[in-house]
Amino acid sequence: MDKNATIFIVGHDDVIERSLRGFFRNKGFQVFSSSEMGMDTSIQASVYAFFQDERPDYIFLGSSRSGGIAANLNQPAEFIYHNLASQTNVIHAAHKFGSKKLLYFASSCVYPKDAAQPLKPDLFLTGPMESTSEAYSIAKAAGIKLCQSYQKQYQFSAIVTLPATVYGPGCDTDLATAHVMGALIAKFVAAKKSGAKDVTVWGSGKPRREFLYVDDFLRAVELLMNEYNGTDIINVGVGEDIAIKELAELIADVTEYEGAVRYDSSKPDGVFQKLLDSSVLNGMGFKPQVSLKEGVAKTIEWYRSGNF
Repeated sequence: MDKNATIFIVGHDDVIERSLRGFFRNKGFQVFSSSEMGMDTSIQASVYAFFQDERPDYIFLGSSRSGGIAANLNQPAEFIYHNLASQTNVIHAAHKFGSKKLLYFASSCVYPKDAAQPLKPDLFLTGPMESTSEAYSIAKAAGIKLCQSYQKQYQFSAIVTLPATVYGPGCDTDLATAHVMGALIAKFVAAKKSGAKDVTVWGSGKPRREFLYVDDFLRAVELLMNEYNGTDIINVGVGEDIAIKELAELIADVTEYEGAVRYDSSKPDGVFQKLLDSSVLNGMGFKPQVSLKEGVAKTIEWYRSGNF
């Protein structure tokens, strides 16, 4: 990537967008961010006007709406509409106004809910998706096909990466919208501070999830933007997952919370497991460097600092 190039990052001020803009600004790039500009990328006229004026070279296209199980259940229309519109507008504008390359962030929820583990890219669209996040999943799947179609018809470099759950400083900790990592950190830090006798965790605690620390995510993104130009989905994971119950115990240990942990099995678990096969990326030389325990400790330290 040319250091004189202009970068445009699309997201909803989440950990992905925040980390990307800081990472590339520190490297000397001129960076535009949709959330910083207050741009609604679901409005085509706004997107086209920006591209016509600024002509960004590299595009990082994340979700304009996303969240955990509760947010997906409560806001399916918002999730599918805004993501479909945003993706369509940005991908077409990038092609229309001559951007050099676009990297699209898909989601593991696009894989079939009962797929064999670990999840390989060729499983995409081979079975039904998890119902609790179906609207969001369909939007993200459409984004993948948009990128592949623009590659095929226009030879526009629109690559697709599918990261595990990204976490770290800057992650969402709002209980109404957060993914499990941010929600659990917020709950256990609050319980430790208040002296609460117990913490309730959504679901049975049995499902397994794979977590990617933000610094490792950024290293993978830079590698792909510089070296990958294919049409296949590239999974970005760490090669191992953890049960939600074990994650809760880890966070309780790091926060030094000594109360009881209860599991509300009346709440949905979502898909049981989403472990990614990241062998293609590993073959390009990528290896995660931050362990889950280290990453959780860093994230808790950030959250306790109140610097967000």
